Amino acid sequence: MIADCAFYSPVCINKLIVLSGCGVYDGTEIHEASAILVHLSRGGAEVQMYAPDVPQMHVIDHSKGQPAEAESRNVLVESARIARGKIASLAKLTTADHDAVIFPGGFGAAKNLSTFAVDGKDCKVNREVERVLKDFHKAGKPIGLCCISPVLAAKVLSGAEVTVGHEEEEGGKWPYAGTAGAIKELGGKHCVKEVVFSLTPSYEAHVDTKNKVVTTPAFMCETELHNIFDGIGAMVKNVLKLTGK
Repeated sequence: MIADCAFYSPVCINKLIVLSGCGVYDGTEIHEASAILVHLSRGGAEVQMYAPDVPQMHVIDHSKGQPAEAESRNVLVESARIARGKIASLAKLTTADHDAVIFPGGFGAAKNLSTFAVDGKDCKVNREVERVLKDFHKAGKPIGLCCISPVLAAKVLSGAEVTVGHEEEEGGKWPYAGTAGAIKELGGKHCVKEVVFSLTPSYEAHVDTKNKVVTTPAFMCETELHNIFDGIGAMVKNVLKLTGK
């Protein structure tokens, strides 16, 4: 199984996770964040969480899937729900203190960490998010991303290879397949990947060894939750491996 501790190094690795709020439609996808935390815990990694201290683009009523027009929330404050209060402003992050960084998905990555949800290929990335991505890349430290968050790497790291799954919707199995085309327009290279090959089973993550960027489709695909969980495990495993520890 992908979660077997034998896949992971026993050496303590200091990892950081960048959150974008709390809730799939306006923040971090909670199941993805939890999966990342579980796999990092199994790997013996120490984890610190950060989020930008900025207003959310908007607030979504998740019971209706509609904007709550009268509400406003802060990305850092909402992210603290997932972090159980143990979180800091992204502005305080120092790359030298961490071995790797992971960005969960959720629409917050496209709304709060960037303007991708509104501007597509012409999007802007939050200043602190851009700094973190560039600093980790320059330092040769691995970057993990899943679901929609690979668009951040495609925008900031020219020529980075990433995956968001397939490039065709295939009858609704890949409802966000159009993102692959946007990644190409952003200057990235898109690599078609599955969440899981059921006959193996083999859970997929794409590893861009040159840029040390690891990505996996996660909820870009309509599939069972355990496949999402194990696909994220493949991403985490490869990120840990790239630390060289």
